[in-house]
Amino acid sequence: MTSRRIGAGIVGMGNIGTMHARALRDLDDRVALVAYSGAHRATEETLAGWPAAFVTPEEVIGSAEVDVVAICSPSGSHAALALAALEAGRHVVVEKPLAVRVEDAVRIAEVARERGLTVSMISQRRFEPEHARLKEAVDAGALGDIRLATTHVHWFRDDDYYRAARWRTSMAEGGGSLMNQGVHNVDLLRWLCGPVESVTAQYGTLAHAMDAEDTTVATLRFASGALGVITTTTATPPGSPATIALHGSRGSVELGQGEVLRWDVPEVSAPGSGRAPASGAADPLAIGHVGHLTQWREILSAVEGKSPAPVDAADAVETVRLLCAIYEAAATGRAVRPAELG
Repeated sequence: MTSRRIGAGIVGMGNIGTMHARALRDLDDRVALVAYSGAHRATEETLAGWPAAFVTPEEVIGSAEVDVVAICSPSGSHAALALAALEAGRHVVVEKPLAVRVEDAVRIAEVARERGLTVSMISQRRFEPEHARLKEAVDAGALGDIRLATTHVHWFRDDDYYRAARWRTSMAEGGGSLMNQGVHNVDLLRWLCGPVESVTAQYGTLAHAMDAEDTTVATLRFASGALGVITTTTATPPGSPATIALHGSRGSVELGQGEVLRWDVPEVSAPGSGRAPASGAADPLAIGHVGHLTQWREILSAVEGKSPAPVDAADAVETVRLLCAIYEAAATGRAVRPAELG
């Protein structure tokens, strides 16, 4: 990589694509947005003076000036676009999830490895200070053996939200409360507590007329022996901030959205309050771009060859395995082992 700024392209300049553009704008000494696609042209505020070309997704991926492609399109299109970008020799950043099927996620990881390219799935909540501090405490054994881990994403989305984008109503396209809203907390739980050995689950569509589920409950058995619970919903107005809690043999922690609700860890102080990110409990646009900015800093270092990719393809595959295992367990009524999928 030369000393020139890294060229970035965004496929899907909607709400999330705009979040990425804001993060890139804050890093414009290292990166420049050179091309983007979307249903509409971006505003001058979003482009921040960049002379970015408004082109098709194929032209974003094929542009010789683009080094890294950020895929911010509907979830069901992530895999095909990521593979196309990799085949074109581009590094890839993929919004959650990496793919909606395990076999597609595995293929992305294989192609990235074969071509020596960077893939990073956006998992911005791992970079929030309280989660980073909890990860350090868990890895240091400060909580002892984890015995119970829970996460609850009890949000609300009205019918207008689903009418605005039909893919959100389709389970096959990743529109359910687990894959679309709960994915970040599922990713956090797996990252904090390690591999999941088996899952059982139930789901239902309780508040919306659509194919996708809007409520899911899952129980987990981690490889460590710990047990876990995941609940997600978009059917509970007005919506409340997501929570995650770990209970160990030496201590317990419960975190909200940018908030420490409980921190009982011997000899380890709680992280500072800082500026809490807004919750997407009722408004999906309220999350802000600080987490994306933090992850993009590390992504650029990886593209420059200075460090490993944050939340790389192999890591992201395991989150997809867990999500798909929960869906399969709910659909079949049996326990499912994520490691056996794909």
